[in-house]
Amino acid sequence: MAYYLTDGIYPKWSTFIQSIPLPQGLKAELFAEKQESARKDVERAFRVLQSRFAIVKNPALLWDKEKIGKIMRTCVILHNMIVENERNTYILSDTSEFESGESSRSSQVEISQPTDSPSNFVSRHGIQAQIRDQQKHDRLKADLVENIW
Repeated sequence: MAYYLTDGIYPKWSTFIQSIPLPQGLKAELFAEKQESARKDVERAFRVLQSRFAIVKNPALLWDKEKIGKIMRTCVILHNMIVENERNTYILSDTSEFESGESSRSSQVEISQPTDSPSNFVSRHGIQAQIRDQQKHDRLKADLVENIW
């Protein structure tokens, strides 16, 4: 099961890994430092992508994981291409050459149901119970502390 690096406002679910607020010992201090650093890096990267690409700003509730992954990789690649292109071009340019009419801005969005979604309430309830399992959360955090050490 995947997990997200979060701060202390999120619940202690098996999918959320928070830092250790008052780390005791070298292992806990190292884990807290690495977790906070990685979380801040990811937050900064998403802020950059959100400021540049509107598709990253909005919730992606109707797309499956594969499409969301492709969209994110595409945005990262485009961002890197833009940064590389702009690196040595700090001259004044005529922005009107890049503007286009409204007719060329329309696009179709394909909406589809995820293929890996639970088919019934019972399986969905079981998945939610696994996600909210605090014992799994504690074991995962302990394993991550040991792995970093």
